[in-house]
Amino acid sequence: MKVMLARAWGDPSTLEYADAPTPRPTAGEVLIEVRAIGCNFPDILIVQGKYQHRPDPPFSPGCEVAGIVRGIGAGVTEVGLGERVFATMAWGGYAEVVAVDQRHVYALPDFMTFEEGAVFGLAYQTAWCGLVHRAGLKRGETLLGPALPSRKAMRAASLPSGPAPGATTVRSTLEDGSNSAAKLDVARANGADVCIDYRTEAWVERVSRETHGEGAHVIFDPVGGDVFEGSTRCIAFEGRLLVVGFAGGRIADVAGHRVLLKNVSVVGVHWGLYRQRDAPRVRRWMVELLRLAEARQLTPVIWRSFPLERASRALAAIASRESYGKVVLIP
Repeated sequence: MKVMLARAWGDPSTLEYADAPTPRPTAGEVLIEVRAIGCNFPDILIVQGKYQHRPDPPFSPGCEVAGIVRGIGAGVTEVGLGERVFATMAWGGYAEVVAVDQRHVYALPDFMTFEEGAVFGLAYQTAWCGLVHRAGLKRGETLLGPALPSRKAMRAASLPSGPAPGATTVRSTLEDGSNSAAKLDVARANGADVCIDYRTEAWVERVSRETHGEGAHVIFDPVGGDVFEGSTRCIAFEGRLLVVGFAGGRIADVAGHRVLLKNVSVVGVHWGLYRQRDAPRVRRWMVELLRLAEARQLTPVIWRSFPLERASRALAAIASRESYGKVVLIP
């Protein structure tokens, strides 16, 4: 089979389209013939050796796939041969065939394409984990999603239409830089009530005005750095600031006095640990997310698809913020 291999830590441009042995499923594993692969910012970090997981080279990046079950190991009960499925992985998804623990494999609904299935897991799961489980987003609260059109956070824009029983938001506010006009249009279509372009506006002050001086109750921050620091200045009393990632490249220091003065909670959102430590909980979240998708309250936004061998180009689009929504690879 063909895979994209990282033979050493480095830039994604060094990924090699190569041959590799086709895996065989061991006990509890599902063998998937991959039809689509979701690309994510962590794929870039793992190739660079900067992610919390550091597999020994050579390895293949990629944590989301969709395809058809071609083999099952002993004890597999969740899916059967020939079924359409999607799955999440720690890495190894940039391949024509993958073997995945059945705990992380889900039946792909008839209303979803392989491309939609391949981009459904990570982003929506992270948004659900952050907004519903960690922040307890409530009816009438304001959600601020810095850089919402970027991969994970756009899912946070659409989740407020029903992330939990009775939960909605009055306003989703966002900011983003490159491809700004197109990205803001996509964000509006996905549930954002107020859109802010931080290149041309003082976004902290704008958030204060839009919330009548109260600030945002929940802030979903996958960027870090200056965005995190600005968020501490426009968060509401008893607000929850969700630390989702550091796509901006800098980890900000927490201003303790701002946390204290407004009784702010700074909350970590590391969804991968739930996948690792509590797979049944993650499966329950997926059931809720698929219900929303079936009701058309969640619709994955796919920017563009590339052949598997052009994975470096796909990741370059994510790194440069050229893309919005999700980027897909097709083996």
